[in-house]
Amino acid sequence: MTRTRMPRVVGTSLLALTLAAPLALAPILATPAHAFFGGFGRIVYDPTNHAENLLTAARTLEQINNQIASLQNEAQMLINQARNLESLPHSSLQQLQQNVQRTQQLLDEAQNIAFDVQDIDRMFQQDYGTLSPTASDAQIIADARTRWQNSIGGLQDAMRVQAGVTGNIDSNREEMATLVDESQNAVGALQATQAGNQLLALQSQQISDLIAVVSANGRTEALTEAERATAAEQGRIQRERFLTPGSGYQPGNARMFNN
Repeated sequence: MTRTRMPRVVGTSLLALTLAAPLALAPILATPAHAFFGGFGRIVYDPTNHAENLLTAARTLEQINNQIASLQNEAQMLINQARNLESLPHSSLQQLQQNVQRTQQLLDEAQNIAFDVQDIDRMFQQDYGTLSPTASDAQIIADARTRWQNSIGGLQDAMRVQAGVTGNIDSNREEMATLVDESQNAVGALQATQAGNQLLALQSQQISDLIAVVSANGRTEALTEAERATAAEQGRIQRERFLTPGSGYQPGNARMFNN
C-alpha cells in the first residue's frame, strides 16, 4: 500500500494556524463585552454593567431630588422670614389718641378749681382758708355762695367726664374687635406682636379713662367735704358773734309823722 505524503508546505501552514488560534482568540476575550463589535457589527449585552449604570443613575437622581428639596426648604424659610417682617396694616394709634384727648379736654375744663396743684392751693386758701371772725355778714354770705358754686361745679365736671368716658366705649369696642381680628389673621410674628401691642395700648387708654372718672369723682367728694367743714366753722363764728354780749339798748330820738 502506497502511503500518501502531505506536502511539507501544507503541514507547516496547519501547524502555524494551530499555534496562532489562541493568540487570535485572546483579544476577543480581553475586550469589554459591553462594547465589542464583531466583524458583522453585533453588540454584546452585559447585564451586570447595565445594572451598575442603573444604580448610578438612581443615585444621581436621588441627589438631585435632595438638592431640590433643600432649595424648596430654603425658599420656604425665606418666605416665612419675609412674613415675620411684614408690618401690621392696621393702626389704632390715632383713634386711641383722640379718645385720650377728649377725656383730657374734659378734665382741663374743670370749673372754678382746676386739676392743678397751684390752683388748688390758691383757691383753697382763698375760699376754704381760715375764716375771719370780723368779716361782715355780706362777706360771709358771698364766701358761702362761692363754696357752694365750687361743689356744684365739681358735680357737673364729674358727670361730664363720666359722659365722655362712656362715649369712648363704642369706639374702644370697635377697635378691640378689629385688633383681635388682625391678631388672629396675622401672617407673621411681627404682625402678631404689633396687634398685641395695640391691644395693650387700648387697655392703657381704658385705664386712663377710669383714672379720669375716679379723679373727677374724688374731686367732687373733696369739694363737698371742704364746703361742709368750712360751713361748720362759719356757723361756729356766727354763733359766737350772736352770743357775745353787746352794749345793749341805747335810747334815741325818733321822728314820727314828719314832725
